[in-house]
Amino acid sequence: MSLHITNPSSFLSAFVKQYWAIENTLPSGRQHVQRIIPCGLPDLTFYFEDKPETESDHIGVDAVSQVSGQRKKYFDYTITGKLSLFSIVFKPQGMMAFFDFPISELFNQNVPLEYLLKEEVAKLETDLYESPTFEEKIKVAEHFLFERLRQAQKKWDFPRVLHAIDLIDQSRGRIKIDNLASEACLSRKQFERIFSNFVGATPKQFLKIVRFQNVLFEKSRNQSLNLTELAYQCDYFDQSHMIGEFKAFAGMTPRKYFTQGEPFSDYFG
Repeated sequence: MSLHITNPSSFLSAFVKQYWAIENTLPSGRQHVQRIIPCGLPDLTFYFEDKPETESDHIGVDAVSQVSGQRKKYFDYTITGKLSLFSIVFKPQGMMAFFDFPISELFNQNVPLEYLLKEEVAKLETDLYESPTFEEKIKVAEHFLFERLRQAQKKWDFPRVLHAIDLIDQSRGRIKIDNLASEACLSRKQFERIFSNFVGATPKQFLKIVRFQNVLFEKSRNQSLNLTELAYQCDYFDQSHMIGEFKAFAGMTPRKYFTQGEPFSDYFG
């Protein structure tokens, strides 16, 4: 298996968290089931060989390039054959800068990129497929993003949302929505609408995802933390509150999840 991960250029760092790519071939008759959990980061992913399968109609992979919005719960991908993908992972507020529709329309969905950008997609997919190295794929992707940023309508509310995300990150999701709205100099109703348009989830939904990701992050930093300590440290009412939200996002209890592998937070990692 070949795995590559790197950060974007400084110019795109306000919008893009990272690029990553993986190449792997499973023997004939073998399959791997990968659980996907909400991470707070929308993405644009290109599948150049066999595509993973899922039982959900809203999150299946039907095209080479797929745009994925915020998730409200877990789902499973079944992977067979040859997996070859390249992914642009956006920061929570970043995807909106490149498109002219509310990102909330992508909530809990995978959408083929060609539905959103008809003319540019075929060339982009071909150029990425024909780029033999990870570094060359990044050059193609960044050229595409630069052009989209140049063409897209300027988003005047971007600094407000960026500031709100910074506050959420600093607090690890432990901040009140009214405080975020006040910091953005907006009414709560205005803030919730603008935030949802940019981030793709309501502030309440997003704060829950960030808090869940913080559980993974804190556990990865200190494996000795028990569930009561994690619940207290991550600002849940109690252990049962944390377990309930964790099961909704991961499909299993934290205890079971932590026995299946090393915890890792895509959001804070």
